Amino acid sequence: MSLTLLIVFLVTLVIGVPIAFTLLIAGLAAVWVQGSFPPLVAMQQMFAGIDSFPLMAIPFFILAAELMTGGALTEVLLRFASQLIGHVRGGLGHTNVLTITFFSGISGSALADVAGPGSMLIKMMRKAGYHAEYAAALTAATAIVGPIIPPSIIMIVYALTEPSVSIMGLFLAGIVPGLMITGSLLLVNHVVSGRRGYRSAQTRPPWGVIARSFVRALPALMLPVIILGGIHFGVFTPTEASAAAVLYALVVGRFVYGTLRLPMLPAILLRTALLTASILMVIATSEVFAWVLTVGQVPQTAAAWIAGLGLGPIELLLLINLFLLIAGIFIEPLPGVMIFVPVLAPVALAAGVDPLQLAIVVILNLTLGMITPPVGALLFITTIVSGVTMGKLSRELLPMLGAQLVVLLLLTLVPGFSNWLPHAFGYLK
Repeated sequence: MSLTLLIVFLVTLVIGVPIAFTLLIAGLAAVWVQGSFPPLVAMQQMFAGIDSFPLMAIPFFILAAELMTGGALTEVLLRFASQLIGHVRGGLGHTNVLTITFFSGISGSALADVAGPGSMLIKMMRKAGYHAEYAAALTAATAIVGPIIPPSIIMIVYALTEPSVSIMGLFLAGIVPGLMITGSLLLVNHVVSGRRGYRSAQTRPPWGVIARSFVRALPALMLPVIILGGIHFGVFTPTEASAAAVLYALVVGRFVYGTLRLPMLPAILLRTALLTASILMVIATSEVFAWVLTVGQVPQTAAAWIAGLGLGPIELLLLINLFLLIAGIFIEPLPGVMIFVPVLAPVALAAGVDPLQLAIVVILNLTLGMITPPVGALLFITTIVSGVTMGKLSRELLPMLGAQLVVLLLLTLVPGFSNWLPHAFGYLK
């Protein structure tokens, strides 16, 4: 049963079947070959996988991001980032990194960051004299901050998969690692800009102008603060926070920025529905895949084998890093969490690994897979919006990927980067 699951999964993945259908086809094939269960059990597992009230947060957070984007969010954040740091060497590259980081606190999606503000920033950098492949690579590398900085869709799914962590604890745990990734990319951009002569034609505006841009951007920047503060102080649950985020985004886009028009709502709702459906389809089919693994005793066997190695916390995390970096090349983050976390979490927790540290390490590993060929989803989206070939984009990504691997190593060796902030607010689990 497990062998059939693995073979069908790999074959369908290699021939380019979408990941949701790959998981479902592999699960159905394994059930059919095993013969002890009716195929209907796969459908039952799919419905069970998405029959969860906390999953309602996913469409609401997506809708909030769409509403904020429709409310001129990208332009507001871009102007503020550009005035803040656009005058230094490589300023437009720094603006790219900061703008996408700001946007990440609202979208929760790496793909949305590239397709939205990323496409605009790539065009601006090309016009300013940056190589097209470098602009595209910097955008793709920065976009992985989206799933790390709260609110994050993948963190919601992780918390539902692994009960040892809470959604709020994960949200707080992602803030410092997300800022570390941003800082590493700012450093890379500074070095590359110096070597290639990417200089800014801007002059630093007066502090009064920067202050006005900050005030203009503040309503957008306050969305993640409201979400985290509301959950922490018990005003609403994470699911209720997502609904509150929609209301806030609607008010800000319509009445503060004044650019969100009623005729725009049908298209916004359609995009939200399509993206939500694709995410929930992946979650549902991942549940079938995970159920077959459980029936086949694969998690128990893998856990026993890993436990038998007698590794300490750091050694075990390094092994998990190696495994997930390879696996992340071929499988997207959401199904990766659904499949691997039930296997890895019990062993890691038994070895003394902090559950929040493990969560951040797993999420970052799988997210890095989005910018590593041949299957990285971010690479494909970036090539479409930039017109840069996959080969050139991959070569330019190497120093940025190296900087992110250094951040991953620091997060592996120093638990405090992941758990200090949530522990300070009392989220010990």
